[in-house]
Amino acid sequence: MKAMMTMNPANSGDGREDLASSRAAATAIVERLRRAGYEALFVGGCVRDVLRGIEPADYDIATSARPEQVRALFRRTIPVGAAFGVVLVVEGGRRYEVATFRTEADYGDGRHPSQVAYAKAEEDARRRDFTINGLLLDPDTGRIIDHVGGRDDVARRLVRTIGEPELRFAEDRLRMLRAVRFAANLDFTIHPATLAAIRNHADAICHISFERISDELTKILTAGAARRGMELLADTGLLAVILPEVDRLRGLAQPERVHPEGDVWEHILGMLTHMPAAADGHVDARLAWAVVLHDVGKAVTRTEDVSGVHFYGHVRRGEEIASSLLQRLKFSAADMATIRALIHEHMTFMHVRQMRPGRLKRFLRMPDFQLHLELHRLDCLGSHGMLDNYEYCRKKLEELTLEELHPPRLLSGDDLIAMGLTPGPRFKNMLRAVEEAQLNDEIATKEDAREFLSALALREKK
Repeated sequence: MKAMMTMNPANSGDGREDLASSRAAATAIVERLRRAGYEALFVGGCVRDVLRGIEPADYDIATSARPEQVRALFRRTIPVGAAFGVVLVVEGGRRYEVATFRTEADYGDGRHPSQVAYAKAEEDARRRDFTINGLLLDPDTGRIIDHVGGRDDVARRLVRTIGEPELRFAEDRLRMLRAVRFAANLDFTIHPATLAAIRNHADAICHISFERISDELTKILTAGAARRGMELLADTGLLAVILPEVDRLRGLAQPERVHPEGDVWEHILGMLTHMPAAADGHVDARLAWAVVLHDVGKAVTRTEDVSGVHFYGHVRRGEEIASSLLQRLKFSAADMATIRALIHEHMTFMHVRQMRPGRLKRFLRMPDFQLHLELHRLDCLGSHGMLDNYEYCRKKLEELTLEELHPPRLLSGDDLIAMGLTPGPRFKNMLRAVEEAQLNDEIATKEDAREFLSALALREKK
């Protein structure tokens, strides 16, 4: 629920302007709070980014003002977590999290504190998760206030809990996943004591809601460091608890002739290495999840005989396993359908050169075909590296016009009735047969279509 930019500042002047505008609006919020007599500072990830020499894309603000006092000062606010001292202030179409300095205690459910008390800035910093997120910044002077050793940890590129890791993770089990995300996305190392605590308590992550787990996993997979994120998930033991279906792929041997890279897990990691980022620096989440899950059926279909290792039926079983997993993670029906389709079709690229023109055109015009094509490219780069079929499809897409892929319909149901045919279930098959012949360049006009159906009827009578 933060102010998010849609463009990559490295690629766009407009993006730089957006970042400057975001900081100006956040600074104005701080100044208004201060004019009203309250203490207010930037806090968290934005301060960490400033120390790393990166212009923040979003800003969080910590203040001594109570939620009701914040709401009284600003025209547009959203009390998303007023019980915990959190209000969203809406400025310039962006949302800025403004949180009251507080302490928290008694996390009985491993997630929510049952005791919240308003406090001073230093106490607020010390109740946060990691030192790199406990920094404060005065936007007027640029002075960074560090009560937790976060400045040194940013310099050392270290993810370390504030205080005892066992206590921090007991308060909110999701922090174990967040440690992995920060280490992967920032290219930091997890402090040994923090890492040991994650390994010791990985099983406890199952007490967190699947929605929150899903959100963290997607952030790991889409922020440009997916391979390292998955490796850390495996190393900490979190993968086996959260995604046991994927963890089973580790060490699952494949035929070296087709997969010289190694086992199924190494294949997935190789694909993640080559996964491209969009203009905003993020990866399409559906593609990322399809990479992780496209071969998930191999764990339950592997057989071996004198001719070698086989995975007969792994696509069908993979679809089933992926559907169950994505339902567990509370994915939307639309995203589930797309990911399942990507899994279903990922082996089809093997046959594109042998397809008849009509079959190929139907394949190339599938919904989200660019995602299918990109998954195939990654599938190749993560194994043998041969992109022949990928380039073949790209060439065909360049050659074929939109009308050739989606030709105008030659006949309708009314045309079939006019030909003296009786309406019924056959109509759908007949019209599809006409379209298939049209896509195969066998017919091009209405008259051709009528003659084609007449000949088809004669063949059926025989």
